[in-house]
Amino acid sequence: MRVFFRGGLTSYRALFTWLSPWILIPTFLIGPVFQILFFAYVGRTAGVGSDAFFLIGNAVQYAALPCLFAMGHTISGERSSGTLPLLMASPARRIPLFLGRALPVLINGYGVALFSLVAGALLLGVRLPPATLAPLALVVAVATFGCTGLGLVTAALALYVRETAVLTNIAFGVLLIFAGVNVPLAAMPGWMVAVAEWLPLTHGIAAARQVAAGAGWADVRSDLVAEAGLGLLYVAIGLAMLAFFERESRRRSTLDTY
Repeated sequence: MRVFFRGGLTSYRALFTWLSPWILIPTFLIGPVFQILFFAYVGRTAGVGSDAFFLIGNAVQYAALPCLFAMGHTISGERSSGTLPLLMASPARRIPLFLGRALPVLINGYGVALFSLVAGALLLGVRLPPATLAPLALVVAVATFGCTGLGLVTAALALYVRETAVLTNIAFGVLLIFAGVNVPLAAMPGWMVAVAEWLPLTHGIAAARQVAAGAGWADVRSDLVAEAGLGLLYVAIGLAMLAFFERESRRRSTLDTY
């Protein structure tokens, strides 16, 4: 438990030894709001969707930014600072070591999604019924967990490749296009829907929209279970990849290659 909580907090705080916390404002606060406004006004101009549709889709999807980039940096940052060999040589158990680093990222992504929802709703004049706020917050938390699992996979790849920024940008774009953020799944080709079903956020965004429209738990239970299940699946894949790439990097002596 000490490795899980203190290790994760220390890793997250280490980001700000060289990065000013003020960069969080344009990245995590201003960026998602402008993405919401952009697609909402595109929808208004094209006469498709509604402000609430674009608000919920883009607010939840923007949780992927910290979930993907910050998780990938937990490994690539260690390599660039020369501390990755020390981390891998430590006797700490790997599961609490890496899952602890995912916890602050999950909280970060959750905060970004909630802020985006509130700020976007105020700017667009979208009224969310008070009775839906608590269920909506819970749905967003489940969606953020699912995306953090995918971030753990990108973190594992950082043990094998030198740079994950391009990969995480691609993953962020794939979620934006495939997860039903701005285009309903019903309007997509069948092969895109098949891919979307296995991506995090797809089911979370669908459940969030239903809850905001007044749906009950029974109506969104299947989507929530699917989202949580995908999160666990990606976590398991990420941990397995971390173990595999750690062995490979030791064998090939590439832990400190940058």
